[in-house]
Amino acid sequence: MLTSWKLCCARIPQRWVFTVMGCLAGVNVCTMRISLSLAITQMVVSAETSNSTSSDEICPASDSTTSGTGSGGSYEWDTYTQGVILSSFYWGYVFTQIPGGMLADKIGGKYVLGLGIFTSAIFTLLTPVVVETFDSTGLIVLRFLMGLGEGTTIPAMAELVPRWSAPGEESIIGTVVTSGILLGNMLGTALSGVLIQNSSMGWPLVFYVFGAAGVLWFFAWVLLCYNNPDVHPFITESEKNFLRKTTNCKKELVPTPWRHILTSVPVWALLIATIGDGFSYFTMVTDLPLYMRSVLNFSVQSNGFLSALPSLLMWIVSIASSWVADWFIKTRKMNVTNVRKSFTAVAMVVPAIFIVTASYVGCNRVVVVVLFVLGMGFMGLANPGIFINPIDLSPNHSGTIMGMKTTVSALTGIAAPYLVGVLTPNQTVSEWRVVFWICFGSFLECALVFVIWGDGKVQYWNDPDFRVRLDNQQPVTKIQKVENVARSNITIELPLS
Repeated sequence: MLTSWKLCCARIPQRWVFTVMGCLAGVNVCTMRISLSLAITQMVVSAETSNSTSSDEICPASDSTTSGTGSGGSYEWDTYTQGVILSSFYWGYVFTQIPGGMLADKIGGKYVLGLGIFTSAIFTLLTPVVVETFDSTGLIVLRFLMGLGEGTTIPAMAELVPRWSAPGEESIIGTVVTSGILLGNMLGTALSGVLIQNSSMGWPLVFYVFGAAGVLWFFAWVLLCYNNPDVHPFITESEKNFLRKTTNCKKELVPTPWRHILTSVPVWALLIATIGDGFSYFTMVTDLPLYMRSVLNFSVQSNGFLSALPSLLMWIVSIASSWVADWFIKTRKMNVTNVRKSFTAVAMVVPAIFIVTASYVGCNRVVVVVLFVLGMGFMGLANPGIFINPIDLSPNHSGTIMGMKTTVSALTGIAAPYLVGVLTPNQTVSEWRVVFWICFGSFLECALVFVIWGDGKVQYWNDPDFRVRLDNQQPVTKIQKVENVARSNITIELPLS
């Protein structure tokens, strides 16, 4: 039986098995994270609209949009408390990014990723009990613990991707893996609305469903995926040899070159670009359901579907643009650096325009939804842009650099919902307009930094031998330097298995 299982698995290229399981990892991470964004609208007591608020500041309700909304939940949490609850996940998330990346670089990403998702799944299953017992304080602590677990996941995945993708495959494999995050956002919001609307159990059901899915994924991951091709029991010798020859990862343990990383201009350009992308992304993903309900007055089921549409288009765009990015690189029509810069610029400038415009069309629900969908859709171009950039800069230390990037992103995840809670106490159109203008400014400023100082070439400090010669002030020829960064322009024919 075991032999037959191995033969069956060997027929499938294992780097694509890893890609699918990595994508599902992202789905589980985000369904567990994002489910609270919609559930909290049903957990809290519905706020009464102030009589002093003008009619063009709060959109009028209609039968089609409010059907099935009910009277809200039983927890009296104001907008400030809700902002703290939604941001508390990222308090924990920020602490384990860099340690998770460093640990993955040292021991491999399999169990760093797997156990991070498993612990988050357990905490997700416990959410209804904790909320009932300890109210908002318990939920804040629980979300903090969930953040600690999930904080290791993206850096660990960044360590695994370059070990399972040859030159020319990084954009598509990396994008398919990270697109799971977008799928998770989409499924998390859409299914949450359906589950809450159509179940007598209400909001607790979403945490039971998504937590159980995370546990099931963990056991499948342990069975099917491994740290690298050399230790994989199901992989064919042809695929193993192909990956050995083409990947740019050192097999031995190499120390982290902190001095070189922290003084690298391309790394800092990447981190600054992450601020602009992260703040706007988390504002939309975390607080869009709140805007849909409190300002536009959509029902919970409609809220779920409509809040999922931007993530759906963003996922489609990210997958399609990754193929386009790889085509540009393989055909040498654009080098890696220009691909990363151009895709990132479009991914920030265009959404900035759409998001701000949405705040000026008032209560025209159709136009607002269309603008939000298009705005977030174009944000999908960031996947073959800045998201894959840590692997470009240093395959050997991609986990560490991704940990730095996601730490910065987590800080924006803390700031975005907290700032929304502070700036929108009355949930009016004009209050939200201020939030969207902040997104606009952060998008444009950070995009400009990356366009000027970003890079897509492998950095000299990725090669430990090259770095040692440089640190010891030994002579390094121009040819050696060119050879060290040549990987970024390699074009290679890929086997079918």
